[in-house]
Amino acid sequence: MERRRLGSGGLEVSAQGLGCMGMSEFYGDAGGDERSIAVIHRALELGIDFFDTADMYGPFTNERLVGRAVRDRRGAVVVATKFGIERGEDGSFVGINGRPEYVRAACDASLLRLGLDHVDLYYQHRVDPNVAIEDTVGAMSRLVEAGKVRYLGLSEAAPRTLRKAHAVHPISALQTEYSLWSRDPEDEILPAVRELGVGFVAYSPLGRGFLSGQIKSFDDLAPDDYRRHSPRFQGESFAINLALVERVGEIAAARGVTPAQLALAWVMAQGDDVVAIPGTKRRKYLEDNAAAVEVALSPGDLAAIEEVMPAGAASGQRYDQRGMGAVNQ
Repeated sequence: MERRRLGSGGLEVSAQGLGCMGMSEFYGDAGGDERSIAVIHRALELGIDFFDTADMYGPFTNERLVGRAVRDRRGAVVVATKFGIERGEDGSFVGINGRPEYVRAACDASLLRLGLDHVDLYYQHRVDPNVAIEDTVGAMSRLVEAGKVRYLGLSEAAPRTLRKAHAVHPISALQTEYSLWSRDPEDEILPAVRELGVGFVAYSPLGRGFLSGQIKSFDDLAPDDYRRHSPRFQGESFAINLALVERVGEIAAARGVTPAQLALAWVMAQGDDVVAIPGTKRRKYLEDNAAAVEVALSPGDLAAIEEVMPAGAASGQRYDQRGMGAVNQ
């Protein structure tokens, strides 16, 4: 497994990580903790050592799951978790919280659930518009000083916010949705992270599973799958996006790879400072995704992909209105 550096502080991770959110929530039946732990252990066998979780996944249960899977292999893993989307024990969404006192409390709670003495990469999950980013990152930097966190990250932060944060403490990674059908980061975010020497972590690099070619109709989504409420999975947008994915699938078939492998190879080809973290709860898909690191795309391949899936081709916003109001802050 190829390795890549995130930021200038020495954080090095596998070129492809594993997003663990779906093991606990959002994408229908998770299949049980034991199956998910087996997937995490298989990821390690494949050379994947970068695991992404958050306190709000579950809520709270995903960190416990990841902790169970990795704590006896601590020296072999890079654990990233997040704070800032506050949820209640009943699963309700309380709001975005970036207050310094909350940062400290959230980190301590995450460490307890993970069963670890430090987090390798600690992200602010969403920027709190009511708290100066300097105050939030200042509190995060004190976690580094205390040895509870090694490196800092931001998720879905705008370039201006990133610059302010980076001036307080070095930011090692900016995490944002990025895939063939979510190419907004190319406009301002990727130039900004490269200007500052910050690594880029692409979440949902398979378009929440759509780019894998496994979703053929709305009925393929479980009744409790949150994608049923996502604009890109609705009505006319679904049909338009499905047609795009089918064309990408034709290119993949011509190359002798799966659509998921092609989509992931495309993300990883966007720069050696880009790390993709596809999520899965099944060993079969994990192994398929991991093989994407061996797919070298030629200039001709990239041009063909660009022709069928240019920037802005996807139909519908990536979140509903409330969700869109919390990104790129």
